[in-house]
Amino acid sequence: MINNPKLLPIHIYGDKVLRQRAKEVEQLTDDIKLFINDLTHTMYIRDGVGLAAPQVGVSLRIFVIDTEWFKTDEKNPKVFINPQIIDMEDEEINEEGCLSLPNIFENVKRYKSIKIKALNENWEEVEYYAQGFLSVAIQHEFDHLNGVLFVDKIQQIRKLIIKKALNDLASTTDSEGNNIRYD
Repeated sequence: MINNPKLLPIHIYGDKVLRQRAKEVEQLTDDIKLFINDLTHTMYIRDGVGLAAPQVGVSLRIFVIDTEWFKTDEKNPKVFINPQIIDMEDEEINEEGCLSLPNIFENVKRYKSIKIKALNENWEEVEYYAQGFLSVAIQHEFDHLNGVLFVDKIQQIRKLIIKKALNDLASTTDSEGNNIRYD
């Protein structure tokens, strides 16, 4: 990682950027490299296992994942630029949460295993076959790039139950459509 990474603010439910389809990254620039460093740093500081660019207010098709670091304190982030899910198998239900939806956890149906290709932080094409928690985390972050939140995938009855919590989060959105958490 690059020295002196910045902690980026998390955009929360109600923020317009979370509902937009993120733009493709056209080339790996020094600014993109710095952003990936800041995104990764922010994921760790905020105790996430993944973080997508739209969650920090940047509409680019980039996310980072590290589903193991909290078990061992060894950090091994994977960077996904312009990812494409190319195969999916089986389905299962798991509980999910999200830094952009603080204190909300719900069961979501996802594919048990996926194959994904993307560019990494060196602009090299990589391909991963992911299962279990890694598969879920990748799908969750991939959805962010398409303006989809995990609460969009839950049963309607559950949406009604958490409606007040969602409305409370959205109520802090300003007139420009921004809802940012700085803490």
